Amino acid sequence: MLQSINIEEFLRLSERLPVLDARAPKEYAVGHMPAAKSFPIFSDEERARVGTAYKQQGHDPAVLIGLDLFGPKMSGFVKQATKLAPEKEVLLHCWRGGMRSGAMAWLLDFSGFNVYLLQGGYKAYRQYLHQQFEKPRKLLILSGFTGSGKTDLLPYLQQQHQQVIDLEGLASHKGSAFGSIGMDPQPSTEHFENLLGTELLTLDSAKPVWLEDESITIGRAQLPKPFFDQMQQAPAIVLHVPLPLRVQKLAEEYCQTDKTLLEAAILKVKKRLGGLATKEALEAIETGDMEKMVEIALTYYDKAYGYELAKKQHVLQLELQSINPEENAAKVLAFAKQHHLI
Repeated sequence: MLQSINIEEFLRLSERLPVLDARAPKEYAVGHMPAAKSFPIFSDEERARVGTAYKQQGHDPAVLIGLDLFGPKMSGFVKQATKLAPEKEVLLHCWRGGMRSGAMAWLLDFSGFNVYLLQGGYKAYRQYLHQQFEKPRKLLILSGFTGSGKTDLLPYLQQQHQQVIDLEGLASHKGSAFGSIGMDPQPSTEHFENLLGTELLTLDSAKPVWLEDESITIGRAQLPKPFFDQMQQAPAIVLHVPLPLRVQKLAEEYCQTDKTLLEAAILKVKKRLGGLATKEALEAIETGDMEKMVEIALTYYDKAYGYELAKKQHVLQLELQSINPEENAAKVLAFAKQHHLI
């Protein structure tokens, strides 16, 4: 059985059925539905060959080349699909819902699979996600200077039945020159949007969503502008943690870090720190004086964060005297309730 379905039905079924992405490996690597498995009808080289033939010779010759490439691999595709979907029921898409997914859908249907083909392909999925980023949402922003422990609070808020999205976790970056340390490689902006959109689709739009304050770029990944604009207009609870506690927290984290990574991070902000401060920070790293290195770095980051904070429209200040995340999460929730934010 072969059915063509829209993106909403496709995503609903993806909660229980395997999703096969028939695009080339390079396309999948740039961005894909988080639930999808790469199931390319053509390799990157084969796709380029068919594309070149289409441009130079036209539709019919390109189709014939595609069939020549597809034919010898049909048995292998059916065997692979059977391993991925032993119940013989799959969701399938390519870029625009055209020939690639059409050919694969025909083959799997012929082989006894129930195939649900996405109308408009991956392009329709991307358009649907961008609609999610434009939807008005009730956002609550956790703000505060570097070392305030904002990220650490998120799981404790979630434990208290709050809706939370960890943007830095999705972006695999902590948002500063030190942000890639200890993190996995970053996704592309396209795939970061896919991860964020998937999170949004799981949430109740009538309830608030907690997010950590971020710039529009988190490392190399960029937030969708409509969503970022909503973040800028949302209420921001600014955590004020005493500087010595922030220094202590960051110094403890960086004590376990390779010195060469810390040195590279300092050199990234050399122009903003100035020559003397950079030299002192590098010397502090060399001697293992992480508190001094952090103090020097925070002179820049606190100034930059204060500048960004001044742009926000709705700011609430919360004084904290510890960096205990569970304790601070409870105080943030009480504060939010006091100000009728939740």
